[in-house]
Amino acid sequence: MTCRLCGSNQLHSVLDLGATPPCAKFLTADELDLPEQTYPLHLRLCQDCLLLQIPALITPEENFTDYSYYSSFSGSWVEHARRYVSDATERAGLQQDSFVVEVASNDGYLLQHVVAAGIGCLGIEPSVNVGAAARERGVPTLSAFLDEKVAAGVRAEHGPADLVVANNVYAHIPDLVGFTRALRTLLADDGWLSIEVHHAMNLVALGQFDTVYHEHFQYYTVLSAMRALASGGLSVVDVEMLSTHGGSIRLWARPTEIAGAPSARVDEVLRSEAEAGLHHVDGYLGLRPRTEAIRAELLRFLLDCRARGERVIGYGAPGKGSTLLNYCGIRTDLIEYTVDRNPYKHGRFTPGTRIPVLDPAQIDKDRPDVIVVLPWNLRTEITDQLAHTAEWGARLVFPLPTLTVVDLTEGTWQ
Repeated sequence: MTCRLCGSNQLHSVLDLGATPPCAKFLTADELDLPEQTYPLHLRLCQDCLLLQIPALITPEENFTDYSYYSSFSGSWVEHARRYVSDATERAGLQQDSFVVEVASNDGYLLQHVVAAGIGCLGIEPSVNVGAAARERGVPTLSAFLDEKVAAGVRAEHGPADLVVANNVYAHIPDLVGFTRALRTLLADDGWLSIEVHHAMNLVALGQFDTVYHEHFQYYTVLSAMRALASGGLSVVDVEMLSTHGGSIRLWARPTEIAGAPSARVDEVLRSEAEAGLHHVDGYLGLRPRTEAIRAELLRFLLDCRARGERVIGYGAPGKGSTLLNYCGIRTDLIEYTVDRNPYKHGRFTPGTRIPVLDPAQIDKDRPDVIVVLPWNLRTEITDQLAHTAEWGARLVFPLPTLTVVDLTEGTWQ
């Protein structure tokens, strides 16, 4: 294995999570007695360019051609997108005759706000099913994986984009250099590129191991993202710290020829990363013991619940939940079932651990004692959604970054 950014063979093991199935491969009932393909999930760090990465053992086509994630099922995420469009319109000076392209545009959760503003746009979305949902929402969408050829075709047909949005996709690309060049091809010579991605500083410092799964081929600090974007002739000019996904960064980049010096915020985040030790290999070595401690704490809690005869279920079936359940060895003996708002997943079973996924209405029927929230990064939104479970004294459990138990009847956190 060599680094997909710089080609170095100096890769250091940071965290080995064993072998797991692809996180989006939910099983049908007919598949429960069949073997399940698993792949090593082993996080490594390039000594030379400091890019965190896993081997590209699964292609994007396998992950995203028929995708089970619809962004619009999260109300907070749609609102996050609405605020972003407002801010980006001001920053990039977008007008009625401007053109916006979003890569990995999902079901139109973001571009619907661009359409509403009367600004021309195009989504590029590889998943045919979610792309169809975007078109039903009135968002022009091309069903394709972005590469340099597709980018050239879009530019030839529509012209260069004043703003290119690539939120939560820059981690999903095994051909990192080719994809970065494609982003530059889409972009006008005076345009803006916006990228949102989980911040590797939070992954390492807080032990957020469940953000590692086969859809995510690499994990960025601002330093490694700057090096990656430079491979396509793009330079970071600003950065924003976001609370999404347990702590993300929004990178603003422009063609290198016109970018100018980066903002003071870029320098500030780079200093923070350096102080956390993430500009050297040794700074990453604490992730493994933190991960092991989180696993031990969660398993102790669930075993205690079982010993007390309490009924425990899950809430949500996100990709991060698949990594957590598989790494911790949690099956139906510890979590009876989980629920999810996405009807695509209802009646299916989680990859590897084979926990049933049901409609959220099941919660009110069964009145469980404990609800383990797998998308822990949506703490405020999900606490509000489950506030009514205080009627029967349910407790909510957020397993990361430290195990937190919420007693809704008393409004207390432990």
